[in-house]
Amino acid sequence: MMSLDSITLYLVATMVAALLGAMMVFFGRQEKSPALKWWGTAYLLGAASVALWTAAGDKLGAQLYLALNAVGFVACGMVWNAARVFHGRKPNWPGLLFGALGWAAAVSLLDPAAATLRMLIGAGIVSVYAALTAGELWSERRKSLQRSWPVYAVPIMHGCVLMMPVLIGGFLRPNDPHFSNSIWVTVFAVELILYAVGTVFVIFMLVSERTVTAHKTAASMDPLTGMFNRRGFAEACSRVIEREAKAGRPVTVMIFDIDHFKSINDRFGHPAGDEMLKLFSTVVTTNLRISDLSGRIGGEEFAALLPCSLEEGVLVAERVREAFETSGIVVDEGPVDTTVSIGVAGGPAGTELEVLLAAADTALYQAKRGGRNRVEAAEELPLSLENWRRQTAARLPVPRPATA
Repeated sequence: MMSLDSITLYLVATMVAALLGAMMVFFGRQEKSPALKWWGTAYLLGAASVALWTAAGDKLGAQLYLALNAVGFVACGMVWNAARVFHGRKPNWPGLLFGALGWAAAVSLLDPAAATLRMLIGAGIVSVYAALTAGELWSERRKSLQRSWPVYAVPIMHGCVLMMPVLIGGFLRPNDPHFSNSIWVTVFAVELILYAVGTVFVIFMLVSERTVTAHKTAASMDPLTGMFNRRGFAEACSRVIEREAKAGRPVTVMIFDIDHFKSINDRFGHPAGDEMLKLFSTVVTTNLRISDLSGRIGGEEFAALLPCSLEEGVLVAERVREAFETSGIVVDEGPVDTTVSIGVAGGPAGTELEVLLAAADTALYQAKRGGRNRVEAAEELPLSLENWRRQTAARLPVPRPATA
């Protein structure tokens, strides 16, 4: 039966780690991701440290041997800090160096012959860093927890394996001439390879998940106002309506249409129109609660969904109308009127969003016919969306034929 040589396994592990580290640094530069650069540099640093320690451990002086181990602990600290940077937190510089400094202090105070105790201290330091990394990832877990379990399971398993020397310390004999070929050294070498590959899998899973989330967010947001676009608003409203329906609570929808917006664009230019849209979005979000939803669903048309009764919704709409009317915009040509017409519709628990929007749109049309800059509440919900569409089409202007 062929036995596995531990020196060969450690060298293979360092080559794998170095290759993966170089790949992460490369992708980190390509994607402009500081976290990937941190992870990649940590892998390269750790691989270089382990490779030198494995290839020339017996020939190294005491000081260089200590320095190489300290570099390895710095690499472990960098892995933890990479997780912090990935989630938008600042690097913890004292924590990055604490393991290396703690190791140096402990070893300098120990008897040079206490090899087992040095191994236990080193394994404990790496295990602490693995636990900190797992904790950092756990604190940032998403709703897709079942799919993301490897994110924190991999560093936890790594920490548990490295804590084995603490649990079975009585069986380890580093001073034994046969120790380098013992089963424990082989286990640690194999685990190092698996951890290197597994961690990179987790890293790219995190990066991929963040990229997908960013694309989904971009697809559901209006870039000018930072509010939901029509698609994002509809998806978010569906979830809120379903939640409120289970609790038996009503919901209210309102549609806002900035008055004479086309003439504002024509008279003052599109930059002034864009400022108007951004101003109104600020007014809406300022006057709504955190639990309310709002979005830009058309050119100058906005909508909001509130988990409340129709009466409360009308009061909120009136507050938005008054705030926008008194905000005002001043351009070179003079002040610009800021008024908005609002249609409000409410329904019992479980009313579909399209039905509420249809009723609010009818109320908005009444507000415009009534002189604009006013709030109108829908008297009743439409009997069917098809009837509402026919009514909407009937009130649209008929295009005139082209003349020579």
